[in-house]
Amino acid sequence: MADPSDIRTPAQIEADIKRRRDVLAETLDEIGVRVHPKTIVGDAKAKVVSNIDHTLGRAYVAVNKAVTDVKAQFVDEEGAPRLERVVPVALVAVGLVGLLALGTRRRKG
Repeated sequence: MADPSDIRTPAQIEADIKRRRDVLAETLDEIGVRVHPKTIVGDAKAKVVSNIDHTLGRAYVAVNKAVTDVKAQFVDEEGAPRLERVVPVALVAVGLVGLLALGTRRRKG
C-alpha cells in the first residue's frame, strides 16, 4: 500500500511535469548553443590565441634573458664597456664586413 505522504494531487504532478519540461528546455538550449558552429569556431579561436599569447610570452622571456646574458659579457656591473671583450668582437665584425665587400666586388667585376 502506498504511503500517504507519497500521494500527490494532479495539480502537483502537472506542476512537477512543467518544471521538468522547463529544465529540459533550458538544457537543450544550452546544448544547442554549445554545438553551434559559431560557438565551436569561437572557442577554437580563443584557444589558439591563448596558446599563441602563452608561446610569445615564453619566447619574449627567453629572448630577454639571452640579451641580458650577452650584454653581461660586454658590460660590467657599472655599465661600462669591457674593452677586452668589445675590441676583439668589433675587429671580427669589421673583418667579416670587409670579406663580404670583397666577395661582392669580385662577383660584379
